[in-house]
Amino acid sequence: MHGAHEVLQAIAIVLCVAAVTTVLFQKLRQPVVLGYILAGLVVGPYVPIPLVANPDVVTTLSELGVILLMFSLGLEFSLRKLFSVGFTAGVTAVIQCSIMVWLGIVVGKAFGWTTLEGLFVGALIAVSSTTIIAKAFDEQGVRGRMRELVVGVLIVEDLIAVLMMATLTAISTGAGLNVKDLTFTTGKLVAFLVGLVAVGLFIIPRAMRAVIKLNRPETTLVTSVGICFAVALLAQSFGYSVALGAFLAGSLVAESGEEKLVEHLVQPVRDMFAAIFFVSVGMLINPALIAEHWAAILVLTLVVILGKLFGVTLGAFLTGNGTRTSVQAGLSLAQIGEFSFIIAGLGLSLKATGTFIYPVAVAVSAITTLTTPLLIKVSGPVATWVDRKLPKPLQTFVTLYGTWVEKLREAPRRETLGAGVRRQIRLLVLDAVLLVALVIGTSLSADRMASFVEARTGVDEDLSRNLILGGAVLLAVPFILGVIGIARRLGVMLAEAALPARTDGKLDLAVAPRRVLTVTLQVGIMLLVSIPVVMVTQPFLKNAAGPLIVLTLVGVMGVTFWRGATNLHGHVRAGAQVIVAALAAQSHSKEPGAAQDEHALDHVQGLLPGLGAPASVRLEEPSPVAGKSLAEVNLRGLTGATVLAIQRGEESLSVPTAQEVLRVGDVLALMGTSEAVEAAKSLLTGVVPSAPPPVEPPPAETTQAHG
Repeated sequence: MHGAHEVLQAIAIVLCVAAVTTVLFQKLRQPVVLGYILAGLVVGPYVPIPLVANPDVVTTLSELGVILLMFSLGLEFSLRKLFSVGFTAGVTAVIQCSIMVWLGIVVGKAFGWTTLEGLFVGALIAVSSTTIIAKAFDEQGVRGRMRELVVGVLIVEDLIAVLMMATLTAISTGAGLNVKDLTFTTGKLVAFLVGLVAVGLFIIPRAMRAVIKLNRPETTLVTSVGICFAVALLAQSFGYSVALGAFLAGSLVAESGEEKLVEHLVQPVRDMFAAIFFVSVGMLINPALIAEHWAAILVLTLVVILGKLFGVTLGAFLTGNGTRTSVQAGLSLAQIGEFSFIIAGLGLSLKATGTFIYPVAVAVSAITTLTTPLLIKVSGPVATWVDRKLPKPLQTFVTLYGTWVEKLREAPRRETLGAGVRRQIRLLVLDAVLLVALVIGTSLSADRMASFVEARTGVDEDLSRNLILGGAVLLAVPFILGVIGIARRLGVMLAEAALPARTDGKLDLAVAPRRVLTVTLQVGIMLLVSIPVVMVTQPFLKNAAGPLIVLTLVGVMGVTFWRGATNLHGHVRAGAQVIVAALAAQSHSKEPGAAQDEHALDHVQGLLPGLGAPASVRLEEPSPVAGKSLAEVNLRGLTGATVLAIQRGEESLSVPTAQEVLRVGDVLALMGTSEAVEAAKSLLTGVVPSAPPPVEPPPAETTQAHG
């Protein structure tokens, strides 16, 4: 137990130094999180300044900051909103975590660490810091779709971290990893979440509404914080993180419909303890250890930033988010944090890793904490740069891919299609599991089987081992081919659901888009299956056979994709001519301007189903973009929508160049998802949509674009 004097002294030192550094960083117009970390370095035990706070007391108090920050984050995301990004977040988190674990193993081998140490390093760099991101988002005012996606990924990452900790514990203690234990761990986690949500939805929203009716702010504050800590304690008692419990508590309170009031009351308390949390991170920075292990720290820092950028961007894009949102999410998640400390501490307590792993994890976390606000700030310009540097066929594909995924989500739910997809997914999972079991089983028993064969037959042990490995490769071929075949069938089924083929014998104008979508879905399914398989089997393989096979398959399919994307670009240019003709015909209509603009492209979607739902907008006086070129407006980079054509009086422009200057009176044909098109209309006209779903108002959208 800590004495009252120690607690008082620690709080006084931490908050006073943090106040000074916060004011300094605000004067310098830098994120205050960096000021808190500097304060932690000042009051920490590793810098010779006579202002040392008790680390144990500060760590205890910082836990309260984590809980309150996560509770506040949960208040912004009701369960309905969280479920709406569940699939996207799940796929993105699985791809990202699998890539990071594999990279951790590779880095471990490069530095001569054991396979188990590589696994722990991979696990601790796989999980991003919810606390750091939440604070950075609050400071920079990041809202909208990107924030929802990032928070969803963070929650799924925490769930994956729980499973990884259980797996690493089983491996480290020698108990071994078996399907029964893993199934039990997963089932226990699912049962806890379902039970907590079911009971919480029945009790917490009603209780909060009843308390708020009393119209006593202090009662509301005490009740909401009490619920927050109670659910966090419940999660901890079941062996899960307090952060997960606090987030779920916030989401349940948000279901009461009074989340804004609660958030306003909790904010001052949250900010104070959050400051203590970031100071505690700064106190862990040991310059001497950073100097000793600088090479590993530098490599892992680069791996975290670049690996998460690639993994998150890939997963987010494949699930239908545009280039901008995907790149911004990748840069936002490029750090590790509190869960990484827990995983590193677990390896130390189980004696599964060397003592160097923990200080290396702390140093990487501290550095990436420093870089996170900067990466979030530059994510908008970086996303714009990436979009501009894409080849023209890829720019066209990126714009249309979101519309196809949107159509797939909105496609009528046919029972036969659903049953067929579920059956293929079950077969895909079965083939993947059997392939993993074959690789691991062969790796663990090859030597023993070779010795047995030599004793029984007299065949040389090395030859026997090679024969066994060769037999395992032959046995693996049907499973690999099965995964490829199922991925191909699933891609075809889903693509046809999004862009149905014509059955009336007429020319099918969706062939080119459907072909590209099919290949893209096939590549995505292959990656979603193969990356986790490679991650799980890599510790048991002595070479890079798994990654090479995956890269070869993706490379072959990538060639097919590029050909399809090139054909698609030509298809879109031809479609733009049809749109130009529609705009020209409508310009001679007797309808008033607003009415003709609204209905100008109604029939184009039926003629060109692969182009999504093109929409038109007229630039009226005073348009904020009049007199600017398309490059200066950066419409696709900021909104994800593309200008297919421009009608200017009697003149028509098909697929205008980036240097084309917009004028008042121009009618622009826009292509993109419904959200992108609405955002583009708002940007072009300067008018905020009256019905916001799902588009955010311009201030939040602008913040997101530059955040």
